[in-house]
Amino acid sequence: MDEIITRLQRIENLLEHLQAERVSKEFYSIAEVAQMVGRSEYTVREWCRHERVRGQKSRVGCGGTTEWRISHAELLRIQNEGPLPIAKRFG
Repeated sequence: MDEIITRLQRIENLLEHLQAERVSKEFYSIAEVAQMVGRSEYTVREWCRHERVRGQKSRVGCGGTTEWRISHAELLRIQNEGPLPIAKRFG
């Protein structure tokens, strides 16, 4: 019986450790989102550009270049609902 209790405690500890590692990021890159939703980076970038995904541009590195970033909440929305319809000004 003690062996079973010890094994259960070890399993619980491992589960807690796995949950702690699975903490989501606040923002994701185009490449990360593309991989998670099974689309190309180009497609996800176009979704952002055409406002089908609510992304925001942020500075990257020293050169002043900008890169799209997508929030965790928006990633969940894309995974559950897909991209927004094409805006009239783009369609």
